[in-house]
Amino acid sequence: MTPPTAPGSAGPQFGAHQHDFIARDLLVTLLGLAAVLMWDYADRDLTVARWFADGQGFAWRDHWFTSGVLHEGGRALGWVLLVLLIVNIWRPLIDGPDKAERVRWVVMTLACVTLVPAIKRVSPTSCPWDLAEFGGMAQHVSHWRFGIADGGPGHCFPSGHATAAFGFFSGWFALRRTRPAMARVWLATVLVVGVAFGTAQLMRGAHYPSHTLWSALGCWVVCLVAAPRRAAPA
Repeated sequence: MTPPTAPGSAGPQFGAHQHDFIARDLLVTLLGLAAVLMWDYADRDLTVARWFADGQGFAWRDHWFTSGVLHEGGRALGWVLLVLLIVNIWRPLIDGPDKAERVRWVVMTLACVTLVPAIKRVSPTSCPWDLAEFGGMAQHVSHWRFGIADGGPGHCFPSGHATAAFGFFSGWFALRRTRPAMARVWLATVLVVGVAFGTAQLMRGAHYPSHTLWSALGCWVVCLVAAPRRAAPA
């Protein structure tokens, strides 16, 4: 017979679920880091950027769909969703998370949309559209070469726009304990939208693929660190 659980204790089921969460989070994080490092090691950023540009620049830079819908529209959508999450603290729009979890949800999102642009602000890496071969003045310099200027304006690594999607990884961590099915849909949606935003910025010449990948990983790690540690109920 299983001994009764003492009042106020988490019980063995809590520990089992918590262990599963930690193991899965660690695995996903390590796999993501490995994938991003492998992309950087392959050094294919410039090769992919050339698919969408020539000596005159990027044809999709000011296109109504990439610039208007996916860039400006995506940014607006991100802010609208953030406002809804703030409203959700006091007037729950999604059942499941308690008020403390809803507050943490907003904090995780704000941390993402603050940290990534802060890193970008001090980065010496310029955007693809700033390269001399695409009509600008900069030379391609890896973002791993810290402190080395590329001759351009810089401030382009990692992708700030990608946080309009990946900053909402927070929803996965906020919902998975009480609404696991919704959490999976939320995560899949964030990934699809994030890839769409990253692709649009690549086509416009605003970012390389690595810029988007590092933003995704950075947002994931921020949310992971700030995520609630309670496990799924038994």
